[in-house]
Amino acid sequence: MRYKLKNVINFKLGEAQSPRNRETLSGHKRIFKYIFVLILLLFILDWLFPFDVNPKYSQTIVAANGETIHAFLNVNDKWRLKMELSEMSPTLKKAFIAKEDRWFYFHFGFNPFSILRAGFQNIVYQKRTSGASTITMQVVRLLEPRRRTYFNKIIEVFKAMQLEWHFSKDEILQFYVNLVPYGSNIEGVKAASLIYFQKSPDRLSLAESATLAIIPNRPNSLKIGQKNDYIFQERNKRLRIYANLKVFSEEEINNAISEPLNAKRNAIPQFAPHLAIRLKHLLPNITNIQSFLNFENQRNIEEIAHKYMERIRYLNIKNASILVINNETKSVEAYLGSSNFKDAEAAGQVDGVKAIRSPGSTLKPLLYALAFDNGVLTPKTIINDVPTNFGGFEPENFDQEFHGKVSTTYALANSLNIPAVKILEQLGKQSLISSLKKADFKIIKKTEKDLGLSLILGGCGVSLEELTGLFSSFATNGEHSKLIFSKELAEKQVKTKLISADANFLMTDILSQISRPDLPNNYSYTYRLPKIAWKTGTSYGKKDAWSIGYNKKYTVGIWIGNFTGEGVPELSGANTATPLLFEIFNLIEYNQKNNWFKPTKNLEKRFVCAESGDLPSVDCKNQVMDYYIPSVSNVRLCSHLKKIKVNQKEKITYCTRCLPASGYEEISIENHSPEMIGFYESKHILYNKPFPHNPKCERIFDDSPPKITFPLDNAEYLIEKNEVNPIQLTVQAGNEVKAVYWYVNNRFLKKNGPLESINFIPLTGINKISCTDDRGRTSHIKIKVKLI
Repeated sequence: MRYKLKNVINFKLGEAQSPRNRETLSGHKRIFKYIFVLILLLFILDWLFPFDVNPKYSQTIVAANGETIHAFLNVNDKWRLKMELSEMSPTLKKAFIAKEDRWFYFHFGFNPFSILRAGFQNIVYQKRTSGASTITMQVVRLLEPRRRTYFNKIIEVFKAMQLEWHFSKDEILQFYVNLVPYGSNIEGVKAASLIYFQKSPDRLSLAESATLAIIPNRPNSLKIGQKNDYIFQERNKRLRIYANLKVFSEEEINNAISEPLNAKRNAIPQFAPHLAIRLKHLLPNITNIQSFLNFENQRNIEEIAHKYMERIRYLNIKNASILVINNETKSVEAYLGSSNFKDAEAAGQVDGVKAIRSPGSTLKPLLYALAFDNGVLTPKTIINDVPTNFGGFEPENFDQEFHGKVSTTYALANSLNIPAVKILEQLGKQSLISSLKKADFKIIKKTEKDLGLSLILGGCGVSLEELTGLFSSFATNGEHSKLIFSKELAEKQVKTKLISADANFLMTDILSQISRPDLPNNYSYTYRLPKIAWKTGTSYGKKDAWSIGYNKKYTVGIWIGNFTGEGVPELSGANTATPLLFEIFNLIEYNQKNNWFKPTKNLEKRFVCAESGDLPSVDCKNQVMDYYIPSVSNVRLCSHLKKIKVNQKEKITYCTRCLPASGYEEISIENHSPEMIGFYESKHILYNKPFPHNPKCERIFDDSPPKITFPLDNAEYLIEKNEVNPIQLTVQAGNEVKAVYWYVNNRFLKKNGPLESINFIPLTGINKISCTDDRGRTSHIKIKVKLI
């Protein structure tokens, strides 16, 4: 056995060492050597001459469902939209590969058999009868156009191999469909699909796919919209070739052949132009920006807003801005910077979503919620809506009327100004400012030191974006987080607590009432409107009309006015902005029954006196149920009545000092504040006036001195030289006061009734003004007078 094996080995070695076999092995080594050198050379060339593949695409904004919302021309003024492979349907893919390169998935950049066939035919017929370019080679030519020469063809083959080394087949196919020409400044299947068929590539039919497959070879002679009959014939020829190649079924081919061609050039989608421009600047290096816009809602809102503004344009109201927020995600689902971007006369290119405007009364809900959280108010707390001077600031209500005693609910639902300023004064403006800063109100942060009590009536600057974001936090139990405009800008949400869930519910419950004056005149036509809470606002001078509403799912913000700042007498949040708000809610939540906000577990109810909103005392007969926050809401006992001792016969009152041993009785009377007495008297409203005090009483009253309401303490007044410039004196006194005595610089001036005003001529310099009532109580102020 060992002998046989040794002989066999010797025999084989002998064969290998024979001259013929040695020559064969040497030949194989040379071939491998040449291949290795060639591969090494190709790698060196690839390293020395890299193929820079960087097509300049148009920047596009896509909706949440992938639809193209807006597109921009690329740097070469071409419509070249990048189509992702996921957008290429199998039908479109097969149509292009079957026409251009059936062996695309089998070659390595070029097809040697096609090259040999084309070369042979060109030699035989002495002209170019067929091409040999693969899809990969065509991509090279589209990226780096060159003259058609044999040398350039070699370069093209090498570049095609480079593409194959660095990119997958699907990526190369993607380059191809994104670069092929369609005439004029249209390049790529996606741009052609949107412009000619007004649909995304994944929705193209076989007939439409075949049409787009044949045009790139002859883009100048096959112009859609101009030569549709000729294109129809050429398309059907290609479909029959597909049939012969068994690319598609017979039924698919027959259906495609019978499909008409009604395509023409259309405008590329240009919805949400302001948001598109905004995202383009924020994300300049992103080709396809993924927004959260709801495509259908955005398109319909733009149409609704345009028509609505056309209806009211005769009033000289030209601009509207709208923002729709998904409360669950804080994503922006509709964005309208102006009702007509192309209206240059109305400055339509201004983005009203970001523009700084006066908010009118729209900040009041936050103020009331903060007051609930600080125990200052409950929904049934009574506030005096009467003329009031706040250190020189004398606000009026929108209807220029005063309503006397009103509940917190009534004051907020009716957007009364005097109660709001009183609440802000009591709460402190810093509390509201701090909350607005937490909600990222940028102008508030910059102007914080200059803001006063007028802040709550619109004396500050805000944007629709900020206000709508604030109201969106009301839909999420008072938690605020930043709005999200695109997936690329989405960050981990940082939630900031603005108000408690308890206060948020109390405020929302008030804003959802429908018995209120800011309902539009045609509210009866919105019977399918989903339940919402909303607040209107109208800025000073009728320059801005606001209406912002929310439910569990959406927050919608509306601003209407003129970008020029021109006021319009007919402009108001209720009758100008709210109808559009209702129309949009009917669109996005038509006939939907959404879950509504429920009272928090912490909230409780209690009986309060209807006359004050405080806890009822023994004499409070009229009681109502009211929400309150345990351990937070005030627990004051009602004092709207006070007990007095009177002599009914003589109709006088007694104090403890002058109380007789007998002949009197104790009764309860209304305990009106001086400002309410002044209001009743000025409006000639009947009220129970108290009896006068015992004239024989020797007691000196030292409580509740009269309050000088004008002029203002420590104020400076400028008067013209050689002119008579009287200053008016007014006072608020207790309901038992019948007369007051005025003194200037300790000299008696005049006696008059507490509800009457008098004038005096001041002296230059410091003037001390004193007022004493008929009970001996005195108050003093000082003013400074300068000549001009």
